[in-house]
This record gives sequence, C-alpha cells and structure tokens, in this order.
Amino acid sequence: MTASTQDFTRAWEDWKADREKELAAPHGWLAIISLDWLDEQPREYPGVPGKWWQDEEAAYVDPAGADLEYEGEPVTGVRRFELVNSGPTVRVVAGAVEVEVARRTGYLLRVHDPEAPVLKNFRGIPAYAPDEQWVVDGRFEPFAEPRPVTVGAVVEGLSHVYTAPGVVRFTHDGTEHALTAFAKPDGALMVLFADATSGVTTYAANRSLQLGKPDDRGRVRLDFTRAVNLPCAFIDFATCPLPPEGNRLPFAVEAGEKLPYERQG
Repeated sequence: MTASTQDFTRAWEDWKADREKELAAPHGWLAIISLDWLDEQPREYPGVPGKWWQDEEAAYVDPAGADLEYEGEPVTGVRRFELVNSGPTVRVVAGAVEVEVARRTGYLLRVHDPEAPVLKNFRGIPAYAPDEQWVVDGRFEPFAEPRPVTVGAVVEGLSHVYTAPGVVRFTHDGTEHALTAFAKPDGALMVLFADATSGVTTYAANRSLQLGKPDDRGRVRLDFTRAVNLPCAFIDFATCPLPPEGNRLPFAVEAGEKLPYERQG
C-alpha cells in the first residue's frame, strides 16, 4: 500500500466514523419511533404530547397542558408552523423527546426518542472497502435556467420537488454517463442515484452523493466511496425521495455504503 493509498484510506475511515457518529446522535434519524400525518381536526397522536392539526398552509400545536418548548421558549398557546414543501423541518421539545414537524406535501410529525430501539442497537454501516478507482472526475453542465424536478418517494403517493441546476457528466469504462444534480443552499451539488447493486448489495431505492461546488471550469469530483444511504434505508419513518428519471447507472457501483444491517434478513 502506497503512502497515497494509506492517506486516502485513513481519510475515508475518519469520514466514515464521523458519518456514523452523526447518524447515531441522540435525536438523529435513528431515534425516530413514529410518523403521523396531520389532518384538519385538532387531536392527540399516540406518544405525541399536545393536540396537532394542519390547514392548507401550516401546521399547528396546542400544548393542551403538556410541557412543550420551541427554540428554547415554552409553548403556552397555539403555535403555527408554516414550512416549505420538501424543505427544512422544525423541532418541538417535549421532555426527553423531540417532535419534528415537516411538510411533505401535507404536514407530518416524527418523534425522536434517545431510547429508540434502532438507535440503541446501532452497530455501524456496512460499506465497500475504499478504493481510489471509484473517485472520478466529472464536469457540471448547467441548464439555461434551473429546473424544478418532481421525484417520487419511498412513501407511495408522495412526491418531492427539488431544484436542478444542471447535469454532471463523467466517464466509466469508456462510456459517458450523466446524472441530474440538485442544488444545495451553499451552491454545492448532490445527486441521488441507483445502480446495478441497488436491491442486491445496496439499498434498493437510492443512495446519495455529495459533490461540492463546481470550480470555475465546471469541474467536480465524484467520490463514490462516500455514497451514503438515506434515512429510509435504516428506518420505516422516513419519506426519502427517489432518484430522478435517468439517474440509474447501468453498472455496479461497488463503492460506498451497503444495505444496512437493519435491513438484512
């Protein structure tokens, strides 16, 4: 093993350790124990303090005697949460748990509990051994104008809308491939993709890859050794998006995270 390979492997191992630490945070994705969809009738949900409901624009909570906090302040009356579809979520604290409010077409609640069984039994994420051959150079080709792209979700009947500023092209075994890229607020790019390992050694629905910002010549690097599972690969309470049309690679990307232990027979 050359010094360069050793450095690459060490950097990947550090990244993987940080990734697993973040995933296993006390109120992170693995701590989710429920998912409830709101309707227009104020009511209580099992294990969720307070009364909750929605209308066409926002979600609402009435503490109804429960001790709730939002952004460090007690919730003493009806609180309104107007969120962007498929956008950031908010958290309401209720003792040791956090109630996440999200908009995924309609509004939903997810309870994050540090005592969640999946979290307490977490033993890391299986992954392919890091191999520098899976780090490839690509180029970003912007559209004339960013495009809204609607994709499906792992929840039947649900959809997500993201902004796609362009495509990323790269070559594998002499053949060029293109992936529709989504934009992050800081200008970095990410792609959702599937490939010939999907449903075999990796999670069937999707994996995600962060690309960073293109340089001034549109160059980006695709490090498939850092392809990760979305939360739906670990738990049943996520509403993860599916890759956009055309983002299924016809070859096996034998790099990055594999099917989680939680989903293995």
